[in-house]
Amino acid sequence: QVQLVESGGGLVQTGDSLRLSCAASGRTFSSYHMAWFRQAPGKEREIVARINWSGESTYYADSVEGQFTISRDNVKNTAYLQMNSLKPEDTAVYYCAARYKFGTEGFGSWGQGTQVTVSS
Repeated sequence: QVQLVESGGGLVQTGDSLRLSCAASGRTFSSYHMAWFRQAPGKEREIVARINWSGESTYYADSVEGQFTISRDNVKNTAYLQMNSLKPEDTAVYYCAARYKFGTEGFGSWGQGTQVTVSS
């Protein structure tokens, strides 16, 4: 299993930007597809964005398409989520997750989460 540590969350105002980072260790980072999920209070965890092992393919939830950008640096073993034009409804705990590219299971490695709070 790869170990994941998120950072970059915080309290911001509507319209601000944040960049979340997810540092990976323990296994070869480029062997994993990566994703960002979020969970708002009282809601289920939902996927926000996904990026394949090479960074060539990405997916975004409709709610963040054009607003968030997922990326990765396989030299720095880090995945990122650039969040622009933040809105109060983006308030949530954000988690990064990893899925082994040669496996059949889902996202089995998770970080501890980082809180993002957007004030109106």
